[in-house]
Formats: sequence, structure tokens, C-alpha cells
Amino acid sequence: MWEKTAGFILRNRLALLAVILVITVFMGYQAQFVTMSYKFGGILPKDDSTQVEYDRFTERFSEDGNVLVLGAKDQKFHDYPIFADWYELGNNLREIDGVDSVFSEAHLFTLVKNAEERKFDLERVVSRKPQSSEEVDSLKKIINSLKFYEGLLYNDSTNASLMMLFTNRDKFNSEERVEVVENIEATVAAFSEKTGLDVHLSGLPYIRTMQTAKIKQELGMFVGLAAAITALLMFLFFKSFRVMAISLLVVIIGVIWSLGTISLLGFQISALMGLIPPLIIVIGVPNCVFLLNKYHSEFRNHGNQIKALSRVIQKVGNATFMTNATTAMGFATFIFTQSAMLKEFGIVASINILGVFFLSLIIIPGLFSFIAPPKARHTKHLERTWVEKVVKYLENLVLSHRKLTYAGTIIVVGLSLYGITLVRATGNIVDDLPKDDKIITDLNFFEENFAGVMPLEILVNTRDSSKVTSGKTLRKIENLQNTLESYPEISRSLAITDAVKFAKQAYYNGSPAKYSLISGYEKSFIAPYLRGNESDVSGVSQIFLDSTQQTTRITAQIADIGTSELDTLMKSLKPKVYEIFPKEDYKVTLTGTSIVFLDGTDYLVKNLFISLAIAVTVIAILMALLFNSARMVLISLLPNLIPLLFTGGLMGFLGIPIKPSTILVFSIAFGISVDDTIHFLSKYRQELKVRSWDVHTCIIRAVHETGVSMIYTSIILFFGFLVFTASNFGGTVALGMLVSVTLLVAMISNLVLLPSMLMSFHKSIVTKSFQEPFLQIVNEEEDIELDSLEIRKSKNPEE
Repeated sequence: MWEKTAGFILRNRLALLAVILVITVFMGYQAQFVTMSYKFGGILPKDDSTQVEYDRFTERFSEDGNVLVLGAKDQKFHDYPIFADWYELGNNLREIDGVDSVFSEAHLFTLVKNAEERKFDLERVVSRKPQSSEEVDSLKKIINSLKFYEGLLYNDSTNASLMMLFTNRDKFNSEERVEVVENIEATVAAFSEKTGLDVHLSGLPYIRTMQTAKIKQELGMFVGLAAAITALLMFLFFKSFRVMAISLLVVIIGVIWSLGTISLLGFQISALMGLIPPLIIVIGVPNCVFLLNKYHSEFRNHGNQIKALSRVIQKVGNATFMTNATTAMGFATFIFTQSAMLKEFGIVASINILGVFFLSLIIIPGLFSFIAPPKARHTKHLERTWVEKVVKYLENLVLSHRKLTYAGTIIVVGLSLYGITLVRATGNIVDDLPKDDKIITDLNFFEENFAGVMPLEILVNTRDSSKVTSGKTLRKIENLQNTLESYPEISRSLAITDAVKFAKQAYYNGSPAKYSLISGYEKSFIAPYLRGNESDVSGVSQIFLDSTQQTTRITAQIADIGTSELDTLMKSLKPKVYEIFPKEDYKVTLTGTSIVFLDGTDYLVKNLFISLAIAVTVIAILMALLFNSARMVLISLLPNLIPLLFTGGLMGFLGIPIKPSTILVFSIAFGISVDDTIHFLSKYRQELKVRSWDVHTCIIRAVHETGVSMIYTSIILFFGFLVFTASNFGGTVALGMLVSVTLLVAMISNLVLLPSMLMSFHKSIVTKSFQEPFLQIVNEEEDIELDSLEIRKSKNPEE
């Protein structure tokens, strides 16, 4: 098969290169339509109970995460000029396309008793820009008397004030949100410059926009760094600009194809999807290394360029295809999860990993066939002293120190298992940004002064429209609100009880002492005002009641405390909620973005472990087909599982938690590290056939032959993944560091532990079935009849 493939590629190289050019132009055109994902979620499947409940909530009450908040704190905030400017700021922000309404101390409403028409009139407290200190002082007294807003828009104990911007959902789920946020920031900056007040911005719309902007910025940075580092390493290894340029061309085309694939499939770039372009570079370059090493080695042996290029495709193409297939399968396991985000990531990654393999298999032989053969200085890297010394040292460990290798392995595994017991699972909505990042410092401001900005919703279904506003239900809701106040991580809640208290206070002409629930005897004379005000109050009712008038909401915000802490808090809160609202009488649902994120993170971690288990199983089956030996499958998997244990232990000792970003380490590292195993065992089996099953010699030859390429590719992978440590996100930094370390350990494991086990247990491992695999890999020493190759004539004399 691969002999025919080699002939086909070399005979039709011009046509194949032209096809690649056309596809690349098309993919580049499609890539311009790639958009960023600004939507929160996408982790839980649509039929998950938590997602279903959240979708029902948004259908009834609209999306919860559509409020952008501004906050300021200063003892002089309520002085005339600053408060007047705050009022003007709100008006200016309301004029921005994408901001539906503004709510603050300077933009709030009060209810006024209209005895003549027996209803409540909704009036603005601040109807115009204040003109004097006396006017501001008077307004402040009115605001302080309205208990409905206490703790919601201001915190007297810290002199902090808050402004809510209700954003347009459609605009904030599109690219237009960037312009809207930029306009808001510019308006706020002008206010800060004028007043000297430091204004903090937060809320899910703002956090999503800023995080996505950082992801977009880092995508370009990662691609640039990965390309630069791999290009530099290729040049240092091969001492050839043409090698560096052609290798870079292969992976750049791979990046273009990956972006085009995302666009064609209608996907968007998320934090996860943004990892694919740099991954394609890091994974694609090792293909080039193996192909180029074989090309230079073959050419140095016999000096025939076409024969060398043909043998590259035949000998290395098969093994490289299998290694890329295993890597692609590792990523493809994400497709079997129920998470849309993971499925999309798995589809795009697996397609393009195979795509970059075919690119390297066609472009490298194709282009090098038009270029002059390598000179002596280009093949000197095959005799590089430091590499030879490292390989000799590894050979010595395999030959003379296998007991030391096993002892070291046992110690590493033992320590790793202990370290794994220290690992904890957690995650934050604002994931691992530096403590001094503005998103974090602003979020801390709101958590310190208003407990947080992450939405938490409690829905109470009374199953009867007559019960939802009954005195009994209202008292239960008030009891629940008092319970929520006992949790410092939860902000002051808002419910229909507050609207009822507000109405009662208005009936008694705004007396703060009357801000309480309506008693039984008060209903007779306050109820007519509520009925007479139905047209105005209906909007208020829609905020707290659904269309059936059976379900009411208690809304609050919660601090971004992390999934582990949030889970503990929910386990403490839920029994108290069900004690107040017994399950037999009420259906209570805890939902909101914070709950969806909690369950989504747990779901993602669980599914990533499942996908890893599937990857191990699939790759084990593939290894069984390759080597046709169950014992060999066990031997081949062990050196690749130990690095995963090592990484898990390292996470425990370093205090790196399991979260969506760090759990990817295991799937990525396993899919890549098993490539080394396939290369080594393929070479080992080929040597067994040639050298009459002289196990000792064959193992050393396999270490020597594959060691150089493994070292090269491991160095490239190490530094390639290390570029992720330049991220602003701690999870991405940990991902880059851990994958780099894992692959380094995997290289050592495959070049020391694997051959050591083969040396020690060869009698029980190497069976006749290993000699005749289901998937045959071409014999390394079989020659190729050049006469069978029909290379078309070219004007280039070097061909």
C-alpha cells in the first residue's frame, strides 16, 4: 500500500500541491468568517436536568446574566457635583445602543400614593440633574428612606454605590458587544477623569466580553509564539533555512485549514476551541521531524534523492500515520460526550490532526523533490554529539541498570499516587486570571461591597395561582430571604415580598417603619390600590411572577467562590430551603448561571475522565491490531500511563486543582505520548525480522534509531506547549506546563522503561503473533526497486 502511495505522491506531486493550494485559499477565505463565542455555557447537554431548568427559567423570566454593573466608593460620592455627574453618566450610558435601561441611586423610582384614584403612581426620585448641594442632600434622605433599594444599589457602611446597566441580549451574544463595551468604557473613563472617582465594571456581560477579548488576543499570540519557537528549534536541529521554512509552511497551512474547518462547520472560537491552531503547530512539527530525519538518513546512506524521498513515504509514512491516527483518536473521544463544546473541539481537532499529517506527507517530499539534495552540512545533525551522548546514556540504562529503572519507577508511581490524593476539583467563572487583573480587582470590589455579581435564582412553584401571593407564601419567602442573608457569599435578595413591602410603605406615605409585609387587616384597604394600579404594577409582577401566576422567583447574586465551595454552600442551603418549602407542597428549583456553571464543571470533569478512558481503550485496541499481542498491549500502555500518574501527583503536590482546563492535560498528553511507543515498537519489530530475533541487539538498535527523532520531537513538543505559559489564564498556564512535563516524562519512559521491560520479559512478550500483526508495517530493510518508480521528467536537473 505505502509503496503505491509513495509512487502516487511523487508522480503527481505538482497536481497534489496545486490541490493543497486551492484548498488552502478556500479555507483561508472561510477563516475570515470565524466568530468568537460570547455565550456562557454550552457544557451541559440540552437534556440535562440542570440545563432544562435553566432554559425554563429564561423562557419565563428572560436571561439572568444580562446586567452589567458599575460601582464606585468614596465618602464624597453624595456631594453635589459628583452625584450630579453620576446622574449624567447614567443618562449618557442609556443613550448607548445596546444598553436598554439604567438603574442607580440617581435613576430609581418610588411609589406614591394617589388617594384620589386609589392607586400608586410610579415616579422618578431624581427627575433632573441636581443643581445644588441642598438638592442632593434632600434626594439622599428620600433614597435612604426607600428600604427597597438598601443593599441593592448602595451600601452605607462602605459608602459604595452601584449602577446597573440592563443590556440587550441579542447584541451581547454577538460581535457587536465589543463595540458596546468599548463605548461604555469610554463614557465611564470620561466620568472618572472628570470626578477623580475610580469606577469598577463587572457583571457577566462585561466579564464574558473581556475574557473573550483576551482569548482572541492570546490566540494570535500562541500561534505566533508556537510558530517562532518551532521554527527556531527546527533551524537549530537541521541547520537549514529551507527545512525550517518548509516545515513552517506545513503547519501554517494546517492552522489555516483548522480555522476554515471551524467556520465551515458553523462553530465558534471558545477558550477550548482557541487551543486548536497552536496545537496543530505543535503536533504537526514532529511529523516534519520524523520525515526529514529519515530523508537525510536515507540520502546519506545511498545518495539517491528520489529513492530517499520514496523510502520516507513508505517507511515513515505508515508509522507516522498510525501515530497521528492515535493522537486524532485521543481527541475524537470527546465526540462521545454529550457536551456540545467538547464535541465541537473533538471534531475539529481530530480532523485537522489527520489533515496536517497528509499535508506533511505530500508537501515535504513534493517540495524537496524540486530542491537540490541536502549537502553534507545538512545531515551533520544525524551525528550530533550531544544527542549521541544522550542516546548512549539511555542505552546504558537499558543494558546495565534495569533494576535501578524499575526501582525508580516504583518510587515515582508511589509518590504520584500519594500526590493524586491531594488533588481537588474546582473551577471559577472568572477562571484563574492574575490577582492584579482588572477583571479580578473589579470583581473583588463588588464581592466586598455587594457580595458578588454571579446570578443565583430560586424558583418556587406553588402549584396554585391563588397561593403565590398569599400571606402564608409571602412569609415563607421572607423567611427564605432571611436565611440567604446568613450566607456572606450571597448578596441581598429580591423577591415579590419586597414589592409588597414597597407598596405598603407607599400607602403610608413613604414611612420607612412601614416597610413590611401587609397584615391581614391591612389587605382590605391596601388591596384596592394594588388592583387600581394593575397597568403600572404588571411590569413589576412580571419580574417576580411567571405567566401562570403559580411560580415566583427569589433573585440574588453570589460571589465567584469556586465550584468546590459553591457545592458545599448548596449542600448547606438546600435542606433549609426544603424545610421552609416542603417538597410535598412546593416545587423549588435552584438555578441561575452560577448553578449551571457548577453542574457544568462537574459534568465536564467527569466526561473528560470518561473520554480519557475511552481513548485508552481505543488506543489499546489499535495497538492490539498493530502488534497482535495482548501482552505487548500491556507493555506498551504502561510507559504512557505512568507519565499521567506523575502529572496527577505533581498537580497534587503543587496545589493545581482539577478543572476543565487542566483535565485536558491527560487526554492531550496520552494521545501524543503513545506516538513514541508506536515508533519504537515498530522499529523494534522490524529489527527482530532482520536480525533473526536477536532481542538484545534489536532493542539497542531501536533505541538508537528512534531515540534521535524522539528527543528532537520531545524538545519541540516541550517548548511548543510551554508557549501556553504566556497566557493570562492560570488554567492555560497550568495546561502548558503540565503537558510539557508529561511529554518529557513520557519520552524518558518510552526510551528507558519500555526497552527495559522488553529486555527483561522478552520471552513471555515476544510471541509469534507479534511477528505477524494484523496491520503490517513495512520492513525497514526492504529495498525499493527504483525502476518501478515512474517519475515524470522535469526541467529541474536536481530531480
